[in-house]
Amino acid sequence: MSKLIKSIACGVSCLVLASCANLDTEQRDTASVKRHTIELNSRALVAVLDRFDEAQQAAVELQEGTTLDEYQLPDLSESLLDRSKTLLGTPYRYGGSSRNSGFDCSGFVNYVYKQELGIELPRNTQGLLKMDAPVVARADLESGDLILFNDRGRGRVSHVGIYMGADQFIHSSSSRKGGGVRIDKLSSRYWNASYLQAKRVLTEQEVREPAKQIQLLSKIVQ
Repeated sequence: MSKLIKSIACGVSCLVLASCANLDTEQRDTASVKRHTIELNSRALVAVLDRFDEAQQAAVELQEGTTLDEYQLPDLSESLLDRSKTLLGTPYRYGGSSRNSGFDCSGFVNYVYKQELGIELPRNTQGLLKMDAPVVARADLESGDLILFNDRGRGRVSHVGIYMGADQFIHSSSSRKGGGVRIDKLSSRYWNASYLQAKRVLTEQEVREPAKQIQLLSKIVQ
């Protein structure tokens, strides 16, 4: 059923995008905004349905005899990054903290951690730098770690993103060219020179969260 809904969502998105392309010049700006919103909502809907499929499959496996101890729950950092990717293309907005209005860098990080894991983080980069969380060596970075930057080693902390693994991180960029939520390489010239520190927020949460997920799956089975 969820596959059918996903197909419908994608189909509707394609039809609306096609109709937007045929509008008069005066309407193109409005159509562009609508197209952008439709794209984001479609990606979010597909991501939610994918997660529902995973929950259903987990329930089936438990019913078929897989014990709770044997079942391997999805990594929390994986679900965090899945949520992050649904926001790709959301525009940058200074002070922004919602997908409707846009995000600044710390607003994006706060939104993802709160919506996906229920974790409240400091709202600005200074607060994130000072928060009581383990500092991680650059060589030991793992998916889900927060990466803090300054401007090529000058001044105080000014930017934050979420490490994805494989030398990539996702963030809300204020760049005039291609700004907004996007993925960049940590080893690129600017970000490599601007790297300041990394912190691991999930350490204690990972101990508690799997138990909550097992309880949820048990309720699904019942």
